[in-house]
Amino acid sequence: MKIDLYTDGTPLLLSNNPLSRRQLIKSGLLAAAGLLLPGRSLAAPLIKAINPTQGKAKAVIQIWLWGGSCHIDTFDPKPGAGRDYFGQFEKPIPTNVDGIQLNELLTNLAKTADKFSLIRSMTHGNNGHETAAYLVQTGRQPGDRQVYPSMGAVVSLFKGYDAGYKGLIPPYVVLTEPQGRFSEAGFLGSRFKPYATGGDPAQTRFAVEGVVAPGITEARQQSRRDLLKELNSLDHALQSDPQITNAIDCERQAYDLILGDAGKVFDLAQEKDALRERYGRNTFGQSCLMARRLVEKGVPYITINYKGWDTHKQHFQTMRRKLPELDKGLATLLQDLEERGLLQNTIIWCCGEFGRTPKVQWDAPWNGGRNHFGKVFSALVAGGGFKGGHVLGSSNATGEEVKDRPVYPCDLIGTMYDLLGIDTNAKLPHPQGIEAKVSPPPGEKTASGGRLIELI
Repeated sequence: MKIDLYTDGTPLLLSNNPLSRRQLIKSGLLAAAGLLLPGRSLAAPLIKAINPTQGKAKAVIQIWLWGGSCHIDTFDPKPGAGRDYFGQFEKPIPTNVDGIQLNELLTNLAKTADKFSLIRSMTHGNNGHETAAYLVQTGRQPGDRQVYPSMGAVVSLFKGYDAGYKGLIPPYVVLTEPQGRFSEAGFLGSRFKPYATGGDPAQTRFAVEGVVAPGITEARQQSRRDLLKELNSLDHALQSDPQITNAIDCERQAYDLILGDAGKVFDLAQEKDALRERYGRNTFGQSCLMARRLVEKGVPYITINYKGWDTHKQHFQTMRRKLPELDKGLATLLQDLEERGLLQNTIIWCCGEFGRTPKVQWDAPWNGGRNHFGKVFSALVAGGGFKGGHVLGSSNATGEEVKDRPVYPCDLIGTMYDLLGIDTNAKLPHPQGIEAKVSPPPGEKTASGGRLIELI
């Protein structure tokens, strides 16, 4: 079966191979080599790319604050609201951009505020983790019987293998574990799910799933490959058979990712110790460094799944640990990308599925906690065509209401698609032939405040 996808009247063809690239990554021999199709090279595009990139951006790094971060304690401080709102963070600090203040623990980001902009009026009103995560990452309202793909899956469709992407590393990567809140690929299917690396980049050896085998040295892996080649008489006898030739090519690419130059992108020991220290010797900091290396390799979409922000209890104790990590890793990522000439072509967006209640819950059992709050939250954006040093929208004096310029998830995602050169009116391939577009069209009952033209 083939599915027609029309963009400006031009058909695209999708393969209906039942095995996903993710499944084959887990299969062992073809670890991280991708989809094996009879008579087809691994990197051959499965659909024709229609729209050449018109935007500035070539890649996206999404920093997902899993669980939802508090806007008041990060990017939208409220020092005049009183202790029941600012809690233990009474003294926000100025930045290198006049008029912009940040939480007192975000000292490195304060020095780089000219490189990013803040959206202080994000809103959707949904307080459920799963439904809010779906809303923020797809731009669609949950509950309409369709499960839309996340932005990462859409970028993988338009910028990945089907559009001529040649890399051995899958075009949609999550560091280091899936978010687990919803189906990232939606109706696009498992072929567009992200490749989750597993492992921990802060460890001496980053044990990437399907690429680095724990407890087995590269020398032993090489000797195993050499032995397999000696014993595999079938390949030698049938080298003219196209399916055997294709299998040999996929095996070669798999081993190139495991033992060759392609897999060395995951070897953070190649980076200078001083730079690794700048990022922070923790999972988040090293994930930021890893994301930069993946961008250099041409991977179009990387998500850093940064867990630990669901702070119903002992919120401030957690923030004193998490905020310095976020500050060091994100600020260094911005600086490092700029120094390498990559920031102008790489979008950074940082937020969670919602904010947290502006009013602190001091009583037991919360002991200074903050609960879910989808009414107002903040997002940080940078690079790829976004201006730096700006603030869009605002919340009221206590951070409980949007004061002006509400920004909905579809507004932010749609703007990023524009910067990537992805036509938001393009049709997505739906297995049942239902018409579905990249961004919600008028009449789809999705709230919108319009594209973020102020920031581009």
